Amino acid sequence: MKRIFLAIVFFVPMSVSAEYLDVIEFEMLEGCSFDKYLEIVSDFNDWGDDYGYNAKVAVPLQSDDLTSYYWLGSAKDAATFGKAWDAWRDALGDPKSSPAQLWARFQECTQNLGRWGYDVY
Repeated sequence: MKRIFLAIVFFVPMSVSAEYLDVIEFEMLEGCSFDKYLEIVSDFNDWGDDYGYNAKVAVPLQSDDLTSYYWLGSAKDAATFGKAWDAWRDALGDPKSSPAQLWARFQECTQNLGRWGYDVY
């Protein structure tokens, strides 16, 4: 019995999959309300659904920096994030594309301060 178990452990490929977390620290620009920003995020998520990417916004309640907000984007894995990123980046050159129009709205509302990516197990 031990030999069968060891054979399974050593010869059957083990698959470890990690969710991908995309974190962007940003500040709201003067004249942009949080409600307006959430509308942009909702519209972004409509676009992101086709690419397996979804975002939420973290608002600091207890922090040493109460002016920064955090975009928490997630995809099932880094490869899915990469495909979404490629589609987003490639579409920015077309001003009529959804990503270009969303990006313009984001730029009117926020200033990005930093970006990080994580595998989440």
